Amino acid sequence: MTDLSWLAARPIAHRGYHDVNKTVWENTLSAFDRAIERGYSIECDVHLSSDGIPVVFHDDDLKRLTGTEGYIWQRTATEMAAVRIGGTADHAPTLQETLGHVAGRVPLVIELKGIPGKDDGLVEKVCTLLRNYRGKAAIMSFDHWLIRQFPAHAGNIPTGLTAYGTKDHELEAHFSMLAHGISFTSYSVSDLPNHFVGFVREKLNMPVITWTVRDQTAVDRTFAHADQMTFEGFEPAPAVA
Repeated sequence: MTDLSWLAARPIAHRGYHDVNKTVWENTLSAFDRAIERGYSIECDVHLSSDGIPVVFHDDDLKRLTGTEGYIWQRTATEMAAVRIGGTADHAPTLQETLGHVAGRVPLVIELKGIPGKDDGLVEKVCTLLRNYRGKAAIMSFDHWLIRQFPAHAGNIPTGLTAYGTKDHELEAHFSMLAHGISFTSYSVSDLPNHFVGFVREKLNMPVITWTVRDQTAVDRTFAHADQMTFEGFEPAPAVA
């Protein structure tokens, strides 16, 4: 089994170490630089552009982050690079650009954002980029149709389920994803504890990270029921070297 001890070794900055989009915005190279400076791992989100290039961006709608109308799947990667994030000098980087910038200095946890009918090739293209990346990196997704593609493309790249919920039908759906070779879970901190998370940690020895931790109560809940946190809006204790 691949050693995933690095996943729990240091706090994970949610969409980079931004300042809640005041001057340093989420999923930008500036936010990633701030995380690297403090030794935090970086969580980021990836969509496919209209020309099939993985671009680091959270929303499918452009309005909140760029002030412009439309959807990411309607823009090429070059067009996305020309749009400013939050009125700053930052743009939406491609995943390839992000990998070159981070260059293995801290681990990356990459969430794949699916849009039905608009995400063909997303898993394969991300995995192709990561296959040549020398740093520590993992992929994960909420989207079960993407997770089902992980075994065909990921190889030795760690893969995870991003999840939430405590209802029986929600947990049953999460259990079904264990058949697709996932090696970790990222779970909503507000939905801990639950028997799915307990099972994967205790019976499968699978690491669990939480999202999104914003206060001490959530920090305490994370380390009572999981292994590491994905955080934003505060500065955790210094990360490991």
